[in-house]
Amino acid sequence: MARPRRIVLVRHGESEGNTDDTVYEREPDHALRLTDRGLRQAEAAGDRLREAFAGERISVYVSPYRRTHQTLQALRLDPALTRVREEPRLREQDWGNWQDPADVRRQKAKRDAYGHFFYRFAQGESGADVYDRVGAFLESLHRSFAEPDHPPNVLLVTHGLTMRLFCMRWFHWTVDEFECLRNPANGETRTLLLGADGRYALDRPFEQWRDPEPYGTTG
Repeated sequence: MARPRRIVLVRHGESEGNTDDTVYEREPDHALRLTDRGLRQAEAAGDRLREAFAGERISVYVSPYRRTHQTLQALRLDPALTRVREEPRLREQDWGNWQDPADVRRQKAKRDAYGHFFYRFAQGESGADVYDRVGAFLESLHRSFAEPDHPPNVLLVTHGLTMRLFCMRWFHWTVDEFECLRNPANGETRTLLLGADGRYALDRPFEQWRDPEPYGTTG
């Protein structure tokens, strides 16, 4: 099995919904576009990624949302070195369909009190639901490593919560450890690097807003 040397997760650039939550009344979440600032963030991330990949081949998985596809385009990766697959399991947490911003704000306040992992949005998903589909994607990803000519780099173009849950699943973090972490900023990356011991480690941690307070002995 030829495991990749690095697995990079990148959050999409700033979108219309990051700057104006009333847009959800007019546009579906999946159709929201990058702002000009978000495009610049994605271009800057592309500069860093092309330097890190150093001309090596890349297997790319991209969320099916418009803002993630626009982010991938703005990375300006060499198409001759890049294999791209759209992956619906890397999509944003579903918050329901046409959204009432005031209702979403109320539900987000409830989620903050209840817990981001367990709280389920009305007609939408909980963090636990996203965790389950990310886990299913990871099984497919691991199977792909058995391909005899698998690229040495994997890139996931996705969303902030999905990035945290991917790492939670990969590194077997507890729910409380997950709850202590903030999402990365728009255009930020986290990289899983393969070490000499055969284990992956994050290049840098997620920002932590409180210390874990586990219920049991698994923390």
